[in-house]
Amino acid sequence: MTSPQPRPNVLAIPAYVAGKPPVARPGLTSYKLSSNENPYPPLPGVLEAATEAAASMNRYPDMGSTALYAALGEAMGVPTEDLAAATGSVALIYQLVNAFCDPGDEVVYAWRSFEAYPIAVTAGGATSVQVPVTADGRHDLDAMAAAVTDRTKVVIVCTPNNPTGPAVTQAELDAFIAQVPSHVVVVVDEAYLEFVRMDDAIDGVATYRRHQNVVLTRTFSKAYGLAGFRVGYAVAPAPLAAALRAVSTPFGVSHVAQAAAIASLASQDALFERVSDLVERRADLVARLREVGWDLPDAQGNFVWFPLGDRALDFAAACGEVGISVRPFAGDGVRVSIGESEAFDRVVEVAARFAPST
Repeated sequence: MTSPQPRPNVLAIPAYVAGKPPVARPGLTSYKLSSNENPYPPLPGVLEAATEAAASMNRYPDMGSTALYAALGEAMGVPTEDLAAATGSVALIYQLVNAFCDPGDEVVYAWRSFEAYPIAVTAGGATSVQVPVTADGRHDLDAMAAAVTDRTKVVIVCTPNNPTGPAVTQAELDAFIAQVPSHVVVVVDEAYLEFVRMDDAIDGVATYRRHQNVVLTRTFSKAYGLAGFRVGYAVAPAPLAAALRAVSTPFGVSHVAQAAAIASLASQDALFERVSDLVERRADLVARLREVGWDLPDAQGNFVWFPLGDRALDFAAACGEVGISVRPFAGDGVRVSIGESEAFDRVVEVAARFAPST
């Protein structure tokens, strides 16, 4: 007798490696800089809204996310039929593959990029086409366009790119979209858009309005600090948004999560103050790292990237010894989140020992 066997592609799914918490060190305050989390507590009114919503946990959430869509639509000036909510923006990537890819169809994306992309593509029975980022961690958009074939159904542009940091400009994105066939879905993953500070930054909403094949994916996990509640959303032309909603898990976004997201949208002034502070911390950390010999990729998210290659695990271990958890990618580099500034002295101290010039 044989036991039940999953589909072959399921056995091939790579494991997602989450950022680990720090190991306690005697005499040291530990800091978790491994998961790109927002270090601030909930925005004003958010905890209260979530607590009030939790009082009705015996009831199912609004499966249509009606109030959340209304709040998002008003905030961005988009029709509610152009929205699709999910349990984090990562769930939307799974739904995109499920909605638009048959087994063997291709999904093109940069690499290294978001770790969930190959997982979602493989889980959906599609085929990953990974296009290497440039030496400075940027998308090679010309190479990505050249990688599109008649089997390609989806291309993903992660901007800012997680984990390397650089963002795509509007001119670069426009030129790329012009090279992609109109039947191919172009996903612009904007999980970190609130942290971008650069010339010619992407206007995602304006871009989706100009194209019938562009999908924006966004999240409340990073800038809004709702990582524990799992709320993401897509902005897309109505037929594409409807396809994402059709393959979503019923009642996926909880009532508490919806209430917290709506309250967060009502506190955007406080949000952007916090984001500006994190951007200042990012600039300070980058400047200090340059002083000790690092030439880092452009950091446009809430993290910095150390292209350490084979030394990545050693760097992470050294950070762990001083009570700092970071996110290593074996053979490639290490991502360090912008969190509590009190942790930066130790990060810089470790980085100085690993600087390329030493």
